[in-house]
Amino acid sequence: MVPNIQPPVPLQHRGAAPVMLLLLCCMVVCSHADSTPSFVKTPEDQTGISGSVASFVCQATGEPKPRITWMKKGKKVSSQRFEVIDFDDSSGSVLRIQPLRTHRDEAIYECIATNSAGEINTSAKLTVLEENQTPHGFPTINMGPQLKVVEKTRTAIMLCAASGNPDPEISWFKDFLPVDINSSNGRIKQLRSGALQIENSEEMDQGKYECVAMNSAGTRYSAPANLYVRMSLLRRAPPRFSIPPTNREVMPGGSVNLTCVAVGSPMPYVKWMMGQVELTEEEEIPVGRNVLEVTNIRESANYTCVAISSLGMIEATVQVTVKGRGPPSDPVETRTGEQAPSSPPLAVQALMLSASTMLVQWEPPEEPNGQIRGYRVYYSSDKDAPLSAWQKHNTGNSRLTTISSLTTDIIYSLRVLGFTSVGDGPPSDVLEVKTQEGVRCAPPRFSIPPTDREVMLGGSVNLYCMALGSPMPYVKWMMGQVELTKEEEIPMPFNVLEVTNIRESANYTCVAISSLGMIEATAQVTVKALPKPPASLIVTETTATSAWP
Repeated sequence: MVPNIQPPVPLQHRGAAPVMLLLLCCMVVCSHADSTPSFVKTPEDQTGISGSVASFVCQATGEPKPRITWMKKGKKVSSQRFEVIDFDDSSGSVLRIQPLRTHRDEAIYECIATNSAGEINTSAKLTVLEENQTPHGFPTINMGPQLKVVEKTRTAIMLCAASGNPDPEISWFKDFLPVDINSSNGRIKQLRSGALQIENSEEMDQGKYECVAMNSAGTRYSAPANLYVRMSLLRRAPPRFSIPPTNREVMPGGSVNLTCVAVGSPMPYVKWMMGQVELTEEEEIPVGRNVLEVTNIRESANYTCVAISSLGMIEATVQVTVKGRGPPSDPVETRTGEQAPSSPPLAVQALMLSASTMLVQWEPPEEPNGQIRGYRVYYSSDKDAPLSAWQKHNTGNSRLTTISSLTTDIIYSLRVLGFTSVGDGPPSDVLEVKTQEGVRCAPPRFSIPPTDREVMLGGSVNLYCMALGSPMPYVKWMMGQVELTKEEEIPMPFNVLEVTNIRESANYTCVAISSLGMIEATAQVTVKALPKPPASLIVTETTATSAWP
């Protein structure tokens, strides 16, 4: 029998099938790993206005993710007026040119998408016209977005209306990138009017918004407007004293005002007690702030401020002490009903607004109350010189002023005094402030926050608010969602809101905004009934001249 012997397999063929399979797998894996770029969105030709804005958008996909490069006339774009802003997911970028220049910026702009698998390119043409060269039908922004502050989870609407022939299409940019409405799951919508509606607003929605109107005649950009998203003010909080009462000393037969302010959510009622005696009538207990005027004081006593809301009660007790009279002063000639100040202004402060401008603020002297005609600020780089040699800066009956044209890197000495028509009061202690070569960047902060006020029905009140920072913040007033300061008239850094003919209690919010952030503070204006004064104890509102502001 002949044995069945198979011929040997050649060595080079052994394992050939597994090797081929491995090569095929590698080819499949490699084909999935690398793919040449392809454009998702390409830039479009644009006609813009000199001094305005142009933006070209370019997006691409591929594996690995393509890198976008912008070219002008064969060279990579490079200019202070040219800015490339990458998408958050790195899928593309925007070439923004601002401000546009006629002739200089007119060119073909090329977007190049590159990865390890290849390179593709596309281009768009930019034409720049002077305003007086715009053709008939060029888009016009009739209503652009305005600065807006919205509470978190509320709906914000950024307005935009445009006209042109043909009717322009409106699109939106946020922080120089196009707003992607499709990726918001219906939370962000563009209304028929062109307005952008943002429902259930989040912190990520905060930013700078522009609306863009485009038709066949050209492209017009609105002025940018910021949207700020703030935390809800409706969180519940138990009462706390924002201005607790303080111990006082008076002469026999003198008078004193005890101020007590409490805040919380809901706002607490505030009343005064002396031991177990109620000093505030039950039906007249004010909300937030209560001032107790104690007159003709003959003996020391303790007074308790009680703040009550549905979330709890707190109290603070102060002592009013009657002291042995001091030594008599020298005789002073004065007219009946008016006297020169007998004490200096209080709490003098100074802050540098810039390298050469100083803000000075103070509170009125304790005596006299309500008779000050004006103030005088003395300042000098030589504190040892007599006061008569210092420079003088007069103000009206205001409690702050600015002094400009100061020399940088110098220590200035300051003193403030108040005066009436019958004479000057004593100056405050010396305050030293050093000017600076430059002012560091700093976010806004309140130097004069608004304070709660009480008024009689039909009365008026001025609410003061001042914020500092670098850059200097703009300051505006709001009542709920209502803007009380016109957009084009927002001052910096000081804003006084005059509220007249007040019929009901309300909250007013001061908002301070700069490029480094936004802060806000709310004051409550409470309408109260005329109190019925007891024999020697009177609960009343303080006059506008007895406390800041």
